[in-house]
Amino acid sequence: MTAGPWWSRVGAADWPNVAAELDEYGGAALPRLLSDAETIAIRDLYEDEDRFRSTIDMRRHRFGAGEYKYFARPYPDAVEALKQALYPRLLPIARDWAERLGRDAPWPDTLDEWLQRCHDAGQTRSTAILLRYGAGDWNALHQDLYGELVFPLQVVVNLNAPGEDHTGGEFLLVEQRPRAQSRGNAFALPRGHGFVFTTRDRPVRSTRGWSASPVRHGVSTVRSGRRHTLGLVFHDAR
Repeated sequence: MTAGPWWSRVGAADWPNVAAELDEYGGAALPRLLSDAETIAIRDLYEDEDRFRSTIDMRRHRFGAGEYKYFARPYPDAVEALKQALYPRLLPIARDWAERLGRDAPWPDTLDEWLQRCHDAGQTRSTAILLRYGAGDWNALHQDLYGELVFPLQVVVNLNAPGEDHTGGEFLLVEQRPRAQSRGNAFALPRGHGFVFTTRDRPVRSTRGWSASPVRHGVSTVRSGRRHTLGLVFHDAR
């Protein structure tokens, strides 16, 4: 696999601003990471069963309504390159959050080293996801933890055009604030653009320094059309 254009697209983000928005909201917009042609190519993989290790019916498992599939390895070039390019940009944020919260920061300098640690701990199953929603489908609020070893940030990329290919289907973040009611945010993700958000929680100032504010994510009901999403998780699953 060659680096292709994906490393430069990731590098084009205003990463200090991304870090600031993650601190404030638990999520932040990223620039366009996939071209229109690339979004179509990834969407079209959905019917190729050889590219996936498993399929999940969300309604059956009471996760919402819709369907998603876990990619098998090797990942498509764009998926692998985006994961490799994003990890070193997200790593300083992850380490900073861990320091504020007084947690260990077990993440090494490269994604390959980190995934090897996951595998050594028994987390060997691939976690890159392709999700497909139709009219009436939605995704319940949840966290993608998968095991004891967790990278605290993950990324989604919308593969369709809101308002053209689908209506509804906004990306949701709901934060359980300490000693306060929950706060929700909804984001309409442009086609091919990324969004980075916390996997589990974010640090917030408290009277005793810093505390962890849990955050869950989901997708609002798709009112019409079809919506596909690429999900990039930076730890593997048991």
